[in-house]
Amino acid sequence: MLAELDPQVARVLARLPKIERDKMTPEDARRASRERAALLRPRTEPVDHVAERSVSTSEGPVRVRVYTSGDARRPALVYLHGGGWVLGDLDGPDALCRTIAVHAGCVVVSVEYPLAPEHKFPAALEASYAVTRWIAEEGDSIGADPERIGVGGESAGGNLAAAIALLARDRGGPRLAFQLLLVPVLDRAFETRSYRENAEGYGLTRAEMMWFWSHYLRAPADADSPYASPLRATDLRGLPPALVVTAEFDPLRDEGAAYAERLREAGVAVELRHYRGVVHGFLPMTAEVEIARRAVDDIVHSVRATLAPQGARVS
Repeated sequence: MLAELDPQVARVLARLPKIERDKMTPEDARRASRERAALLRPRTEPVDHVAERSVSTSEGPVRVRVYTSGDARRPALVYLHGGGWVLGDLDGPDALCRTIAVHAGCVVVSVEYPLAPEHKFPAALEASYAVTRWIAEEGDSIGADPERIGVGGESAGGNLAAAIALLARDRGGPRLAFQLLLVPVLDRAFETRSYRENAEGYGLTRAEMMWFWSHYLRAPADADSPYASPLRATDLRGLPPALVVTAEFDPLRDEGAAYAERLREAGVAVELRHYRGVVHGFLPMTAEVEIARRAVDDIVHSVRATLAPQGARVS
């Protein structure tokens, strides 16, 4: 099975401890996942300014980490970490946020949204949407251009980013310029071809995704909401341009591709980038995996091309 993977990815997976989060309590799964993530040690780079702020939301105060490179006012990218809505924190995507801030000409605002099961759907979404509105209303306070806001995230964070784009359209703002959907969760459906092919053995498992969804939703009927399962939205017109990234050995591969196709059919400018030989969690493997480094370069290029203003100097 591992022979089908990119050899560098296979070596990383072989040295990482195997954990079965679906058989753990959320607290134990969080601890095990933090310990496992620390072993990846992705490449990081210095940023001119990193600061933490607290944003008031209907779900309580939300901590954000703001990455700024340069003094000029720049577009903003709201970034939502992965972890199945149950796991994750601001440290997980730190390396990627730094890279985007330095090389894509953006202020990056990473959001520590409330986690399930303590805070079930739609708590994480409403809190993240409130942060997006805060940037639109008070972006000048962090050097961000409130007229050029993108949303993005990985896995469950990609789900939240897609849902924020829908909410912003449906609630009349803020007007978004981009959505960055990295190996996103887009539907509560476990019988796609990619789920069948990659149910076990590639890091993220089918059983774990079922566990994540069970903690996130208040009831199974919540999955019918397009704000929980964006792929179930009846109308995707009027959404911002998107980059969708998928991985070959990922249970979520097919829903990402399907969403990109739905966006295209709705007249939304979308780029689908599919990376072969890699697993769901490949993006933080930049220290050891060439494909991960190439993917991050592609992400930076897409963010810069879509959000950075004409003529802006970026690193």
